[in-house]
Amino acid sequence: MGYVRLLRRRRVLALWGAQALSVFGDRLYAMAVMWIAWERSGARAMGLVAVAESVPYIVMGTVGRRLMDRCASLRALARVDAARVVLVALLPVAWREFGTPGTLACAAALGLAGAVFDPSLGALVPDLVRPDEVQAVAGLMDLTGRIARFAGPGAAGALLLVVPQPTLFLVDSVTFAVSAAVLARLGRAAKTVGGAVPPGGPGRPGARSLLRTHPATAVAIAVHGAGIFAQAVAMAMPALLAARLHAGAGAYGLVLAATGAGAFGANLVAGNVQLPARLPAAYCLLWAASGLLLALTGSARTLPVLLAVSTASGAVAPFLGVTLQTHLSGFPPAARRRLMALDLTVIRSAGTTSLLIVPALAAASPTTAFRAGGLTTVAVSALGAVAARWWSRDAGALPVVETAGELSRE
Repeated sequence: MGYVRLLRRRRVLALWGAQALSVFGDRLYAMAVMWIAWERSGARAMGLVAVAESVPYIVMGTVGRRLMDRCASLRALARVDAARVVLVALLPVAWREFGTPGTLACAAALGLAGAVFDPSLGALVPDLVRPDEVQAVAGLMDLTGRIARFAGPGAAGALLLVVPQPTLFLVDSVTFAVSAAVLARLGRAAKTVGGAVPPGGPGRPGARSLLRTHPATAVAIAVHGAGIFAQAVAMAMPALLAARLHAGAGAYGLVLAATGAGAFGANLVAGNVQLPARLPAAYCLLWAASGLLLALTGSARTLPVLLAVSTASGAVAPFLGVTLQTHLSGFPPAARRRLMALDLTVIRSAGTTSLLIVPALAAASPTTAFRAGGLTTVAVSALGAVAARWWSRDAGALPVVETAGELSRE
């Protein structure tokens, strides 16, 4: 019911719809570009495209603070989505005219747009609502991403059966165009949402100073990166199914469906249940639970057991997302934006590195890999929980939630 109450507000509904379309466009694009890369140049091109898209996230989190500050408004984000309209539509042309180099350039540009858009919008969302509704709106946005994870690739696959590839990219462009129009309209209604900070002005905290001031938050972000690195072992799920259960593609599909169902159902709870006071420590403990389930995945001897573990593993994911988003939303807008960008940098770095290393190692002995990855996550997360609890024992070390921004005023 918390989600329903939020969506009854016109501006919340409009921004949620824009976010839904933007995330759906991201997933549609990712599926389409990987398909075209595989079809025309094989697995090597797919890897290069993935790296080209991830590098801007890493760069923006380290040296892109000035650009991030310039995009701290809905109008600026509307322009970013407008740029994505053009880039996505031109991607098939770039591939046809310039081959792999042209596609990599477009992918890098789209990655840069996403690296600017994602943390900036995430930092603006808490200003939609009252402080006591931040957790619910974080859950609502998390739900959008979870739906898009399945709907985006599914829609791309269905469209590729009936339309040529260039048309698919045009459809993708339309999603970004609608999102840009909604953001521009909301930006005109509230000209200073989230407090865009002029370059060189006050209120531009650096990542180091923020992490020194809030070490428990630093621990949570570090555990997030470690967890994402270990989760790459899940790419070896087909090998685990074949080696341990002698199962094939059908079983793999059931595992993915069970994980998605668990995540969807748990999101409805994660956005509304009361969270602990010390969110960084709770976040680390959630990662420990996720690691334990990853280890149990490697020990499952039957498909029903594996499906039960996969459902539970999926159910932990929304609690992870909502807990961290709720915690980061407690910071003032400029600090919030910086920390969300830093978190994206950490997980993109960890994810890109792990994809180059972990799946290949895990394929040789998937059972051992799942157990090792899971137990390592448990150990790192448990240490993180102890450290986060120690550093957050003083209430003065916790961020203070500011009053809601312009968009929450109806």
